Amino acid sequence: MISKPIWTPSENRCRNTRLHEFIGQLNAKYGTGLEGFDDTHEFSVSQPEKFWETLWDFANIRAQTRGDVIIADKYKLPGASFFPDARLNYAENLLVKSDDSDALIFKGENRVDKTVSWRGLNEQVSQFNQAFAALGLVAGDRISAVVPNLPETIMAFAGAASLGVVWSSCSPDFGEKGILDRFGQIEPRVLIICDGYYYNRKTIDISDKIAKVLQHLPSIEKVIVIDYIGKADEVAAKLDKAVTMDEFLRPFTPGPIEFAQLPFNHPLYILFSSGTTGIPKCIVHRAGGVLLKHISEHQLHCDIGGNDKLFYFTTCGWMMWNWLVTGLASGATLLLFDGSPFAPSKKVLFDFAEETGMTVFGTSAKYIDALKKTGWRPRDTHKLPHLRTMLSTGSPLAAESFDFVYQDIKPDIHLASVSGGTDIVGCFVAGNPIGPVWRGEIQAKVLGMDVDVLDDDGLPVTGEKGELACRNAFPTMPLKFWNDPDNEKYIKAYFSRFEGIWCHGDFAEITEHGGIIIHGRSDATLNPGGVRIGTAEIYAQVEQIDEVLESLAIGQQWGNDTRVVLFVILRDGLSLDEELIKAIKSQIRTGASPRHVPAVIIQVSDIPRTKSGKITELAVRDVVHGRQIKNREALANPEALALFENLPELE
Repeated sequence: MISKPIWTPSENRCRNTRLHEFIGQLNAKYGTGLEGFDDTHEFSVSQPEKFWETLWDFANIRAQTRGDVIIADKYKLPGASFFPDARLNYAENLLVKSDDSDALIFKGENRVDKTVSWRGLNEQVSQFNQAFAALGLVAGDRISAVVPNLPETIMAFAGAASLGVVWSSCSPDFGEKGILDRFGQIEPRVLIICDGYYYNRKTIDISDKIAKVLQHLPSIEKVIVIDYIGKADEVAAKLDKAVTMDEFLRPFTPGPIEFAQLPFNHPLYILFSSGTTGIPKCIVHRAGGVLLKHISEHQLHCDIGGNDKLFYFTTCGWMMWNWLVTGLASGATLLLFDGSPFAPSKKVLFDFAEETGMTVFGTSAKYIDALKKTGWRPRDTHKLPHLRTMLSTGSPLAAESFDFVYQDIKPDIHLASVSGGTDIVGCFVAGNPIGPVWRGEIQAKVLGMDVDVLDDDGLPVTGEKGELACRNAFPTMPLKFWNDPDNEKYIKAYFSRFEGIWCHGDFAEITEHGGIIIHGRSDATLNPGGVRIGTAEIYAQVEQIDEVLESLAIGQQWGNDTRVVLFVILRDGLSLDEELIKAIKSQIRTGASPRHVPAVIIQVSDIPRTKSGKITELAVRDVVHGRQIKNREALANPEALALFENLPELE
């Protein structure tokens, strides 16, 4: 049993955090005598008006007015409303600088490098603001985008938000049906695309796919083509109603921006659920709520400020892109990357970190595990004196991956595993920059969020697994689902399990340290012998087997019970034999329990995953049981499903 943290911040480091400064402001303002994170979290959920009002001031939110009411109907879930009388603009709060320092630094594999100053960012947003207004776009209209994580994407998004136009995006690797399943529901007036993109040293054209999409999006009045691979003119000429971005902006001279002052709850963007079990849900998020919640996570949980260089490896089809963009509101320089994180080599992201002086490195748990399995130690080849924080999300981060970060990347670093969702475009549990990191645990409940783990009766439990839930209102509760006028789908999604309590669908546990372990999605939980087992518990053990690159576990109905089936991808050239099966089972039995040991282990060459890279146990489970997959287009690699059909080992 490990009895001490894997990392503890120094006293000096703690004193210099924004969280320490914020706690000082609370104490000065209210005489609260708060001494650390736990005290502050308790205050934030017991005195939410004081917490959010102080955060507004601490973050220097730009607004026409804040109003006197902080939270209306605060005990109503759903239905509570934050700052109902406020008028502000999200984009205005992004453009906090206008000098010649770097706002955006972009790298597109080894093909494209680009840096945009704060002055240049302001100018381009001004041009987009004017150009969109000239099209007749007004607050509430929709713009959709099929784009990589480019500087131009952020400029266009901010230009839309400056008018109150609602944004939605996906990455250019989405298929035709995946794009239409999303944008076809919300009737955008404008479509922004790239002329192509790079991935794994290949140049990929998307113009034919977009031409087909446009045939089924009659609401589109204008297509804007961003030049990324040097073919914008050619693509614009090929598509109906299309112009290049340069043509679109050319008539407009940069100048002061007229930011529409809108309600706190005005829609900012529409995000989409993965859509693996049906057509994606269209989740509408509030502009003010996103701004305030992201700032709380950035500044208080990640200690991000004006001198930081913030990176998150993400596409525009994952909510982490939206989370990253709000980093501008803290004055941080955003580091943008497009392409494969292993092209031209496994060192590419660390090269980027070293070249730019990256201070916050955000990525997925899967990337950290994949890097670990290469056997490479970044600390041997890369000097990273500025790197202060590493963020991980997307799936649970295994304890061994904590070891890898501290032993092989950097010993003195704040490793913050975080967990939340597209549903709240933020986190329920996250890092604590003034607290210790315990191996395999997420550090803390997010400030302002009354998060707990509940048993089947809705009672809180510690040291036991249960449902991750939140008992209070928070600013990024979705405004609504699109085309859900009576909120029936919304209420069913989050409030059907426990009335008046947000139930997120994660199978979790609170540890003796007050940390949190996510054991997997509740709907993917295994139930052999009636005992609930989180799939992440199995993956954490299998990841320790060097021969295994990745795994996926499901529960298969067998007799009158459920048996655990494990699928594994092995290193090139290896085959699953009895000796390896024995080693895998032994590791799971020793590291987890006999109940976790799969009844069957099968080698496969691929595992289906969502567009954001998450493996999808539910789709595999349905295929194994002969059930129809409703929306294959939601997967990045739907062809992988065929690998799980009619397997003789499972009959």
